[in-house]
Amino acid sequence: MNPELMTGSDNSEYLVHAKTEIVHILRAISQKTELVTAYFNQGKDFVLTSIVDVDAEAQTVILDYGANEQANRQIAESAKIIFVTTQDKVRVQFAASHIEKITYDGRDAFRIKLPDLLLKLQRREYYRLSTPVANPIRCVIPKPDGSQVEVNIVDISVGGLGVVCYDSAFSLEAGETYVGCRIALPEVGTVITNLGIRTTFEVTLKTGAVTMRSGCEFVDIPASMQAMIQRYIIKLDRERRAKLAG
Repeated sequence: MNPELMTGSDNSEYLVHAKTEIVHILRAISQKTELVTAYFNQGKDFVLTSIVDVDAEAQTVILDYGANEQANRQIAESAKIIFVTTQDKVRVQFAASHIEKITYDGRDAFRIKLPDLLLKLQRREYYRLSTPVANPIRCVIPKPDGSQVEVNIVDISVGGLGVVCYDSAFSLEAGETYVGCRIALPEVGTVITNLGIRTTFEVTLKTGAVTMRSGCEFVDIPASMQAMIQRYIIKLDRERRAKLAG
């Protein structure tokens, strides 16, 4: 998924230029430990990170070091990095022409110059809809060893999925991308896409059982597959509205 560019008349009204406001927004993102996706190589590759510190006086932003060392080296050599995150579910985007590896509080970190401008779209992220509990839809994810794992989808949007994995021997790792995942959408068809894992955390079910929930982002999803997901969301939403109406 290529991030949107921070230029063009369509987005000009959402650009933030005031340094004080940029600092305020980035600090709010840091305080909530929001996940930040740092795209490089013309949006073809990315590193998952988060904002650790914003120094208004030094005009710098400190970010967590990525989990993939090869990607960390590649992003450090990049001439342009685009950072995409959210503040209170509103999309925020900013860019840097250089990123460097430093030591911060005794550990590896990244440092960039405080951005001169920031894009805050003021419109909510993709509409996310909870999926049926009684008859859950499922996603089949190929595992690195050639086998596959089936996970339950708990919510869906045209941008990604929330899934629960009941396989105690397997965990979806944040930062990993799984290729060729299959999602069977009732009465719509089968979506085949790559999934980037953004977050994974423990959840305790009503039964008391502990399982893992993951937030996933569609990566390089074809427009035709995205359209299928949109059709499914519209269909599910209509069915629910009709049920509520009696």
